[in-house]
Amino acid sequence: MQHARKKFRLNRTSSHNRCMIANMLKSLITYEKIQTTRPKAKELRRHADKMVTLAKKNTLASDRRVIAYLMVRYNTLTSKEKRQVKSGNTSSYNDDRLVLSKLHELASRFSERQGGYTRILKTENRVGDNAQKCIIEFLSE
Repeated sequence: MQHARKKFRLNRTSSHNRCMIANMLKSLITYEKIQTTRPKAKELRRHADKMVTLAKKNTLASDRRVIAYLMVRYNTLTSKEKRQVKSGNTSSYNDDRLVLSKLHELASRFSERQGGYTRILKTENRVGDNAQKCIIEFLSE
């Protein structure tokens, strides 16, 4: 019996599952729309809604929880890259540095909404293995 089953296994180890969800979340937050298989999208929806809810709290503790959950890595910048950043060029950053600010933009967009920040749209099946593909995206509210 599977009473109170809270997560999908997706035929991966727990560490692989955690890394995969974190990477997909970072991509979803950055681009606001990604294409994946249906079971992964259903699992990702839970985590994405949780991240937006945490970002809506807008506290230091919630920011640290988001950084830990998304496994955001801050690469150290050389002195040349630091000068470029001060002049306004953020191309030397990895994308992880920009995820938190993008997440706060999403949180301000959904400030009046009490949940259900994402939508899953079914698309055609994948050619190789006939897996059901879908698009998961944040609502445009």
